[in-house]
Amino acid sequence: MHSPLDHSLQPSPASHSVSATITPITPPIKAPYGSGLADLALAVGGLAIGTGEFASMSILPVVANDLGTTLPEMGHMISAYALGVVVGAPIITIFLARMPRRLMLVCLMLMYVAGNLFSALAPNYGMLVLARFIAGIPHGAYFGVAALVAAALAQPDKRAQAVSRVMLGLTVANIIGVPLATWLGQGVGWRAAFMAVSAIGLLTMLLVRIFVPKIDAGNSSPRRELGVFRRLQVWLTLLMVAIGFGGMFAVYTYVTPTLLEITHVSPWMESLLLAIIGIGMTIGNVVGGWMADRSRVWTIFGVLAWNAASLAAFTYTSGNVWAVAINLFAIGAGIAIGPAVQTRLMDVAGDAQTVAAALNHSAFNIANALGAWAGGMAIAMGLGLRSTGWVGAALALGGIVVMAVSVAVERRSDNLRGAVPA
Repeated sequence: MHSPLDHSLQPSPASHSVSATITPITPPIKAPYGSGLADLALAVGGLAIGTGEFASMSILPVVANDLGTTLPEMGHMISAYALGVVVGAPIITIFLARMPRRLMLVCLMLMYVAGNLFSALAPNYGMLVLARFIAGIPHGAYFGVAALVAAALAQPDKRAQAVSRVMLGLTVANIIGVPLATWLGQGVGWRAAFMAVSAIGLLTMLLVRIFVPKIDAGNSSPRRELGVFRRLQVWLTLLMVAIGFGGMFAVYTYVTPTLLEITHVSPWMESLLLAIIGIGMTIGNVVGGWMADRSRVWTIFGVLAWNAASLAAFTYTSGNVWAVAINLFAIGAGIAIGPAVQTRLMDVAGDAQTVAAALNHSAFNIANALGAWAGGMAIAMGLGLRSTGWVGAALALGGIVVMAVSVAVERRSDNLRGAVPA
C-alpha cells in the first residue's frame, strides 16, 4: 500500500541520480482550493520564520541597549536561535513522525508563535536567550514538512518548483518583512517586532488549516526516520550544504560594515543594497526550482560555481557602489541551490524523508556559523573586510569537491548494482 507521500519518493524524469529505474508515478494529492493557495499558505509560514530570524539581527543594538547588555552578549540570542534550529529539526521530526502533516505544520507554527511571544515578554537577557532557542526549535521541521507537503501536491516533474514556491516566503522576508519589523522595532520597540512575527505565525496557522489538505504520515515512524542517519548520500549532501553554502554567509555576515567602511555608502543606501540581496534571493529561488526539476546534480554544481565566482568578485567590487549592487544581486541569487538540495535530500533519503528534509535547514544554520567564523578569522588576521569574498569563494569550491565525491560514490554504487546509466 502506498502512503500519500509515497509518490515523492519516486524519481522524476529529471531525477538527480546518475542512474534511474522505471517506477510507477503516483498522481499528486488534491488541495481543497488548489495547490497554489496551499503553497501560499505554506509560504506565509516562511515569511514569519524569515522575518523573525533576520530581524533579530537588525534590532540587536536596540535590544542590547534596552536590556543593559553589550552587543556581543546580546549576540548570543542569535546563536541560541541557530542552536535551536540545529537541535530541533531532527528531534521534532523523529518524535512527531506519526502525526498527520497538516496538524504537524499547525503545531510547529504554534510553537514558533509561542517562542516569539516569550521573546516579546522576556524580562531579561537570560530569558530572551532561552526564548530565542525555543523559537528556533520548529524552524527546520516546519520547512522540511512544508517542502514534503508542497512536493506531494505537485506533479512529479515539478516538485522542485513547488518547493521553491514555499521557500519564497523566506526570501521575500528579506525584502518586506525584515525592513518592516526593523522599522517597528526601532520606532515602537523591539518587543513589538516579535509581536508582529507572532501575528504572522497565527495567520499561517489559519491559512494552513483552510488551504492545505489532510495528509497522513503513511508508514512513517520514529524508527524508520532514524534510518536516515545510516544513509551516506544524506550525510554527503548535508556536508556539501554546510561547507559550500557557508561561503555566502562569510560575506553576508560582514556585508554591513563592508558597505559602510569600504564602499562608504550612507545608511539609507545600505538598506537599499541589502534589499537588492533579497531581490536576488527571490529571483534565484524561482529560477533554481525550475533548474532543479531538470537536473538536481547539475543545478547544485552550477550554482556552487556561480557562488564561487560572485563571492570572489566581492573582493573587487566592494569599493564601488554600482558594481557592488550588481554583485550583491548575484550573491543573493546563489540561494538558487535551495530547491535542488531540498529535493535531492528527498530522493536520497528513501523512507526517512521527513528528517532528511528538516536536516537541510540544520545544515544551512551550520553553514551560517561556519561562514561567519571563517570570515571573522580572516578579518582578525588583518586581511581586511574585503577578504571575506575570497573566504566565501574557497568554501563554495569546497562544496563542489564534496558534491563531486557524492556523485562519484553514487555512480560507483549504481555500477555495482548493475544499474543502467540514465
